[in-house]
Amino acid sequence: MAVGPGILPLLHPVAGVRLGTARAGLRSRGERDDLLLVELAEGTTAAAVFTRNAFCAAPVTVAREHLASTAPRWLVVNAGNANAGTGAEGLVAAEACCRALAALDNNVESTTVLPFSTGVIGEPLPVDRVTAALPAAREALDAEGWPAAAEAIMTTDTRPKGASRCVDIGGRQVTVTGIAKGAGMIRPDMATMLAFIATDAAVAASPLQAMLDDAVDVSFNRISVDGDTSTNDACVLLATGASGVLIEGDTDLAALGDAVRAICVELAQAIVRDGEGATKFITVRVEGGADSAECLRVAETIAHSPLVKTAFFASDPNWGRILAAVGRAGVGELDLARVVIDLDEVRIVDTGGRAPGYREQDGQRVMGRDEITVRVD
Repeated sequence: MAVGPGILPLLHPVAGVRLGTARAGLRSRGERDDLLLVELAEGTTAAAVFTRNAFCAAPVTVAREHLASTAPRWLVVNAGNANAGTGAEGLVAAEACCRALAALDNNVESTTVLPFSTGVIGEPLPVDRVTAALPAAREALDAEGWPAAAEAIMTTDTRPKGASRCVDIGGRQVTVTGIAKGAGMIRPDMATMLAFIATDAAVAASPLQAMLDDAVDVSFNRISVDGDTSTNDACVLLATGASGVLIEGDTDLAALGDAVRAICVELAQAIVRDGEGATKFITVRVEGGADSAECLRVAETIAHSPLVKTAFFASDPNWGRILAAVGRAGVGELDLARVVIDLDEVRIVDTGGRAPGYREQDGQRVMGRDEITVRVD
């Protein structure tokens, strides 16, 4: 199931990026492409954020090492097999895929290839199937290939996910486009998700990484579906510089950062809407805490509560479960008399207790909606 229409928006091409897909037959049902190649212009800078799961997958380890040594020229992404829980053999497989792709482009070293995998954990990666499909994916490279790419990286997703912006920065236009996959094993600290975002602006590596860290903090690290953190998640931000627009200085960096943040938020919300078994999209907004960390702790306690989730699933206006979650979130010196909780336009708690004007039928009306905002002050 999924919440909302889920229509893939127009994805603008990004100068300096070409994408190609092919069918490697890694899925249990091989009815669609499951291999993606992304070709990057020479001089592209890259930033990345990876899973915090200590049991990270082989491609995560290899991608980190390659990214630390040189600028990327290629991404190779497979769906259907996570190459996780595969030990030393998995590392050999990931490196073999990188070497095979580099061999198709005599101008690059294998360290300029970043590998990514998603799918079933614990199964050896069929390297021969990946390498056999690489020429077809390379032949399919196209600057307009973003929609096909969004579909090729899907696993348990029910629909592709993408977002795109053309923004004016100091009178110069730049493009930011991204795709993502993810539906299960989703919680803050990344998730079983992959996200690839590119801009044709030129940005140095250090500010690009800071830009991505900021965007991930308010997007992918603030979503939850089932409370699990995956072994494979990665988010990559690429700046090709192909537009000739150099982004430097606080004003320009902030403007591009706003666009990247908007893309990440849109992709993150698309992942939640497509969560495995999802029937509702809930926004939890917490205000009035001692600091943002305290507000986030309260929001996560509410979002991760199984009892709160079951109340929403059943459309049951049992607001006491939300109140209890706030109370156990570990807020120091919590003044109960100042706590206010709203469900959309309906105030359910005021001055620490049931709001005087609250009626259960009002709570029932809100809980029956597909999209609900919980606000705690």
